[in-house]
This record gives sequence, C-alpha cells and structure tokens, in this order.
Amino acid sequence: MKLAPGEMQALDVFRAQYFQLLDLAQLRWPEAQLLKRPDVQAWLFAEMFDRDSIQFPPPERYHMRVLKRVISTIEKAVDNPEEDELSDDLMSSLSLLLGSNLPSEMASAQAKSYVTYSFGNDCAVTLLESRAVISSSGTTGLRTWEAALHLGAYLASETGRQWVRGKRVLELGAGTGLLSILCTKHLQATKATATDGDEGVVDSIKTNLFLNGLDAQGGTDSIVLRWGRSWTLEESLYYEGSKDEYDVVIGADVTYDKSVIPALVSTLADLLRHQPSLQILIAATIRNEQTFEAFDVACRRHRLSVRDIDFAPPPGDDQNGPFYPKSTPIRIVQVSRAGDSGPSAAQ
Repeated sequence: MKLAPGEMQALDVFRAQYFQLLDLAQLRWPEAQLLKRPDVQAWLFAEMFDRDSIQFPPPERYHMRVLKRVISTIEKAVDNPEEDELSDDLMSSLSLLLGSNLPSEMASAQAKSYVTYSFGNDCAVTLLESRAVISSSGTTGLRTWEAALHLGAYLASETGRQWVRGKRVLELGAGTGLLSILCTKHLQATKATATDGDEGVVDSIKTNLFLNGLDAQGGTDSIVLRWGRSWTLEESLYYEGSKDEYDVVIGADVTYDKSVIPALVSTLADLLRHQPSLQILIAATIRNEQTFEAFDVACRRHRLSVRDIDFAPPPGDDQNGPFYPKSTPIRIVQVSRAGDSGPSAAQ
C-alpha cells in the first residue's frame, strides 16, 4: 500500500482512537477520498474490522457504529460505481453484526471491554476495563482516568522515561494498572508493583498483567495496599525477609476525594521514612482547586514539598495517542521531603 506519510499517519491515528474506544464525534476521520481506495479498504478490514484475527477487538456495538460510518462515508465518495467498489469484506462484516443478537446499549455500557492505549513508537497497553463511570461494585478503579493517561504520556516522553528506565516502580491507587504495565512493558523499568486498596481492583489488575504478557516472575505484580496505616507497609511491602525496595512512586488521580488525602499523604510520608531517596510523582486532574489545595496543605503538615513538573501535551487535534481532553487542567507534581528536592531523575 503506497501512501503519503500524512495519509498513513491519518490511518494510524484513526486506528489508535478506534481501539481506545473514543466516541464517534471525537474520532479524527480520514478523508473520504482516502477511505474509498481499495487498498485502504483492505487495510481497514485487516487492521480494524476483522474480528476473527484481531486479538482484542472493541465491543460489537461500537465496532458496528464505526463500521457503518466508514461504509457510509465511502458510499458518498463513490463517483463511478463501476470503478469505485465497496469492499466485500467490510460489507460482510457489517451484515454479520446487523444480523446478530447484540446486547442492549445498557448492557454494553456496563460490560467490561478491551481498551488499547497507544503511547507512540509501538508502545501499546491493552486493558479489560469498565467504561461506566462507577462500576456496580461502587469503585472507580475499573476504568482508566485522564490523569493516568497524562502521566503515562509524560513517562513515555524522552524526558519522562528517565524517571523509570532501570528503576523499581511502586504505583499507588493503580486502578487498571495502566502505568505499571506501561513502565515494565515498554519503558524499561526493572520492576513495578501496582497497588490499590480494593481487592477486586487488584484482581482486575492481575488480569490486565496477563493480557500484556506480564506476571510477578517478570517483575510486575499487584497487591492490596491501604493508605494511612503505617503497619500495612510492613505487612505489604517491607515485611521481614522482603527484599522489596523502590526507586520511584507514582500515582494518578489519587487526590480526587478530599476525604482520602490525609491517608494518602500519611502513606507518602511513611514511604519516605522507609526510603528517603524515593522519587514521588503524582498526577492530578484539577476538577476542584480546593481538593488539590488540601493535598498541598497535608503535604506541608508532613514537612513534604510539592513541585510542579512542566509537561504540556499537544492539543487534542494533534495527539497521536493516548487521547484525552484538555478541557480540565492536569498537574504532575514531584513530592519530596521539605528542603530535600532530591536528585530529579529528569535532569
């Protein structure tokens, strides 16, 4: 398939957005004249719509909506029906879905789905997650939130990689485990431990580790860690005989609720007492300035300093993956003992 660089990039971005399950209104649709080319239609089927060969396909209803839009766009672009043909493979794929007994929209929204996040340079992480804002179990940890994507984009950048390359990483409030998986699968971290306070979430992380070919023997694991109880660190991380030591602590969207901030900051302080050389990075979506101010105040109370890391992702229309809105600001901060900013790994 011979395409100009810009045309291939348009298709690659479209595919990445599709596997991240972006809403149809957010997809960057390639030009109709590009989509109607026979070789491009063959590429679309092989790379996006052939459910028999794609390892982690999107939900059937989402697949059907996107495919219907693709076919409609191609049909409208056809000038000469004798010269411009619509792919039989694409049409057959749509026909099968239209004739299937698909789950209802409500059932689809509650079901877990494969979601693949791309971080450039063939760095991709596939997760099984719930797209519902809050799952039936009451936890928000079964889907990936914007701050995790923002921190992941930073860590995957040339500057950010220095924080985790060759390092042992501890993730707090890991949720889906995206960041721990990204660090060990693609960013050359020697070890990553994904922790969460919810046992069901930790079990889901183990599933996501398996999907990405990772396990404890390979240096990636998930465990329950509840904040604000210093003795739980000894039980979970620093128990007698354990050789667990870490270089970097990361957390994304862990300051969303003011009520959990005292316990979170207490745990950060306890970790620094165990390992004073730890580097800590926290990413937070600033939905409420007062909530993050409470985090800042709690850090000062524990004699911890908070320093912003400068990282501005490209605007939405220029993002190549992962894809997330910039309508709400997201901050990345380094937390350290007051008076000891530590040797910034990004220097």
